[in-house]
Amino acid sequence: MQRRGRTRTPPHRGLVPLTAVAGGLLAVLIGLVFLVLVLAIQDARHSLLSARSGRPALTQVGVVQGTVFDMESGQRSYVITRQDEFLKPWQAARTAFPPQAQRLVDVSTSPAQRQLAEQIQRAGQSFVDDYSVPLVAEARRGDPDASSTARTLEGKQRLDTLRDQFSRYLKAERASIDQRENALEGRMRSLTIAASAGVGVAVLLIVAYGAYVTRVIVWPVRRMARFATRLAAGDLGARVPPSGRWEIGQLETAFNTMAGSLEKSHRRLRLLYDAGTAVGNTLDVGRTADELVRVAVPRFADFVTVDLEEPVLSGGEPTAAETVLRRVARGGIRDDSPLDPVGALIAVSPPPGAGRPGGPGAAFVADLRGTRNARFPDARHLDRLLDYGLRSLITAPLSAQGVLMGVIVFWRTRDSPPFEKDDLSDAEELAAKAATAIDNARRFTRERETALALQRSLLPQVMPDCPSVDFAYRYLPTGTRAGVGGDWLDVIPLSGTRVALVVGDVVGHGIQASATMGRLRTAVRTLADVDLPPDELLTHLDDLVLHLDDGAGEQAGEVGSTCLYAVYDPISGRCSLASAGHPLPFVITPHGAVEAAPGEAGPPLGLGGLPFETTDLDLAAGSTLALFSNGLVHSRNLDLSHGLERLRGALAASGERESLEAACDRVVTSLRTGEPADDVTLLLARTRALPCDQVATWEVPADPEHVARARTLTTGQLDAWKLDELSFTTELVVSELVTNAIRYGGSPIQLRLIRDTTMLICEVSDGSSTAPHLRRARVFDEGGRGLLLVAQLTRRWGTRQTSAGKTIWCEQALPVTDATTRPRGSVDWCRE
Repeated sequence: MQRRGRTRTPPHRGLVPLTAVAGGLLAVLIGLVFLVLVLAIQDARHSLLSARSGRPALTQVGVVQGTVFDMESGQRSYVITRQDEFLKPWQAARTAFPPQAQRLVDVSTSPAQRQLAEQIQRAGQSFVDDYSVPLVAEARRGDPDASSTARTLEGKQRLDTLRDQFSRYLKAERASIDQRENALEGRMRSLTIAASAGVGVAVLLIVAYGAYVTRVIVWPVRRMARFATRLAAGDLGARVPPSGRWEIGQLETAFNTMAGSLEKSHRRLRLLYDAGTAVGNTLDVGRTADELVRVAVPRFADFVTVDLEEPVLSGGEPTAAETVLRRVARGGIRDDSPLDPVGALIAVSPPPGAGRPGGPGAAFVADLRGTRNARFPDARHLDRLLDYGLRSLITAPLSAQGVLMGVIVFWRTRDSPPFEKDDLSDAEELAAKAATAIDNARRFTRERETALALQRSLLPQVMPDCPSVDFAYRYLPTGTRAGVGGDWLDVIPLSGTRVALVVGDVVGHGIQASATMGRLRTAVRTLADVDLPPDELLTHLDDLVLHLDDGAGEQAGEVGSTCLYAVYDPISGRCSLASAGHPLPFVITPHGAVEAAPGEAGPPLGLGGLPFETTDLDLAAGSTLALFSNGLVHSRNLDLSHGLERLRGALAASGERESLEAACDRVVTSLRTGEPADDVTLLLARTRALPCDQVATWEVPADPEHVARARTLTTGQLDAWKLDELSFTTELVVSELVTNAIRYGGSPIQLRLIRDTTMLICEVSDGSSTAPHLRRARVFDEGGRGLLLVAQLTRRWGTRQTSAGKTIWCEQALPVTDATTRPRGSVDWCRE
């Protein structure tokens, strides 16, 4: 038995708050990382915009410089050529310079550059106002001074000054742009490093959070899923090792509790299922109790005892008033328990709970040490029980149909958990199943004993002594719950030292089959007394089976049976047999060879309308006929052909000096290793031949004058056999029988005397098939007293039909001094 325990509940720590805090912290850290990245990106954007702001200044200084050069080129060309078309570009450049110079000032990126731009603006405007416009005006007026060298050098100096200012502006602006671009490149490197670090930190945080969730939630859930899969697959011993952490610990505790409950329920259901399948399979009261003990120990109890009323063991009705029970089963985890052994008489009071409202029920004692006045079987050995270690028990009544049959007691020792109230239902279920099985076994025992008693009464108790054959037989009724069957065998002495050997099998089992068997056996004996041939006898028997249950509402085929009828004549050595669906016998020659009897088995009895065939066998003296039933050679696990071969081999293994009794035991033992599933029948008959000097036969002419000669021949033969005491009686019998044959019969007429070991047989045969009838003659009748005289003078008489007519026979007992008796031991019909 498994120990019972409780799983410790882990402290509640709140997995949800911890997970929420960890998730919030992760979100904050990731937000900080992205904030740093945003700020770095914003700074890089400003640096980029600053670096980009110098590009318009460079472009604009180029535009201003081009405008000044266009204006100087236009004025020079006009001064030299005096052509007005050169004034257009000059005029456009002079108009465009002021706004372009102002834009240069506006797009300058630093104060120093703005100052240089203002200087360029003033110098350029001075060039326009103080030099270019006056020069063009002078040229228009035709002033030669406009083309003078001095004016040209002045213009060149002014342009050189502007060029110098443009160069310084460009140089400073390019230096500023390079500085800003270098700063931008540095910031971009810093930004890349910061972004990489931020992403790395974010990844690490995410990985850390994922590892935390995996370790705290995912892995425990997976472990739970694995154990749940094992539990679903039938591994009821699956238990999750308790981690005691937060809600997962609670889930583990709940799972282990559920698995323990399922395992306990499964053990209980398995126990009850095994009890339902293992208890009550044998339909034997003692074995049923032992089966219950084997089921309950050790899964439910350490020791179990079963006590029943005495009438229950023999199939009787329980009285519920017995105070002394018989112990029929005891078992436990050890064999040295102080409980009374099997077979002991147990004095008990009504079991605990017998007086409870609603009927008897189970009761338990959790601790015997504190309950000295409890009433239960073996209570008188309480001190010994306590010293042995027995501590707890459940007493459950065994009741069937409201009647108490006995008591079952479940015990547990100090090494096992004591019984609890929850165990009462299991004990009551086991007791109920056991009570039903025991009651069924009790009823089966009663029915089986009734059927066996009926069968014994219908079968012959002692076989007759037959001088023509030596025989031995075995009959084993089936040991299954189907009950005894309808197999039978018989040895019937016939007239003329002949003997009939019969083996039959009625379909079905139980009392009905036994009753049908008795009716058929009686019918066979009645038909055998008529001395019918085997085929005719089976025909009459078949007609009897067809009408056996007329008016009972059963079909004829439902009471069908098989039968083998054989007649052996020791004088001729001939055996005539016919079979109605029964296996043909084996013939064992005097040399030990085993041969199957020729012929075909006819239809079973009860079909009707089909003929039976007689087979004639010539048997040497010392041959053995082996007649048997299907139960010997055929079963659920043994094919008929294979069983016949096994029987042939067993019959062939007999020794020369082996008796028929020993041969029967050996054959049955070799072919049936366990309880037979059907009745087993075996009849071994060893033939004898009547010596020729014990038979005398004469032909008698159909003339009354030869009656005297028949008497003379008879007297002479009796003198030769030294049977003078029977001469007078035999002479009268022969005279009457021969006279009747001559007067009322027909030729040929034959007289035969047969001297057996115990009988003198007189037979008179004639060619007429008319059978005589015994009648009482009146006072004045001249005839009609012959058969009456024969019946009074002989032991028994009769008539039988032959192929040529009929035979009238009579038997006289030999004198005691001459009778040779052969003692034969009686054999019980039913051998378990």
